[in-house]
Amino acid sequence: MFEDSTFESNGRIRTRSRRWMVAALALNGSILLALILIPLIYPEALPSQAMIFLMEVPPPPTAPPLVEQHPAAHTAPPQSNMILDSLVAPRVIPRIIITPSSPDPAGPGSNVAIWEPGGVPGGVDGPFHSQPPPTIVHPPAPAAVRLPSTLAQGLLLRKVIPQYPQLARAMHQEGIVVLAATIAKDGSIANLRVASGPPVLQQAALDAVSQWRYRPYLLNGDPVEVETTINVVFTLGQ
Repeated sequence: MFEDSTFESNGRIRTRSRRWMVAALALNGSILLALILIPLIYPEALPSQAMIFLMEVPPPPTAPPLVEQHPAAHTAPPQSNMILDSLVAPRVIPRIIITPSSPDPAGPGSNVAIWEPGGVPGGVDGPFHSQPPPTIVHPPAPAAVRLPSTLAQGLLLRKVIPQYPQLARAMHQEGIVVLAATIAKDGSIANLRVASGPPVLQQAALDAVSQWRYRPYLLNGDPVEVETTINVVFTLGQ
């Protein structure tokens, strides 16, 4: 009997443990699967303490209690920062700034003058009334202004061409006569004199330039005399 249970007649080992092992694995797997699926399909099957632990949600945090701020029943009047008619900075910055509805009255030692049209009793009738209006003082205009010939030529209104002297033509004399002149305030020529140039041409230059007229030269809006030089060119081909 022992031989039949352990060894076969042909000498090979015979056992039935494989079938039992497969059956045991199938049974254990089915039990484990049932333990996993039953709580998922039927949550009521779980114990009550486990349900409370799983379903309980922590309460939301509570907000801090609000503290009501009641205004003070009586607010002390702001103290003046005037000490001996001098404004000083406060020692402590106030929490509430009060704007007065009316201006503070002037102290006994304050030097404040209030002016209204028509004056006020005890006030000043126009603090600026006693001061004269400002006077605009213009510097005195110089007696004469020196201008170069190129700038003075821009003021020329009438120009007379000089007559070429016959003697100078006969001598084939050409050249430039430089005249010094004063242009008066009305634009006429005054104090005309010869500075340089050929003597045979000087008188013709004086006769022509003495008839020239200029536009008055203005300085600060006032006409002034102008000292300048005039160049008169004599050419035989003209």
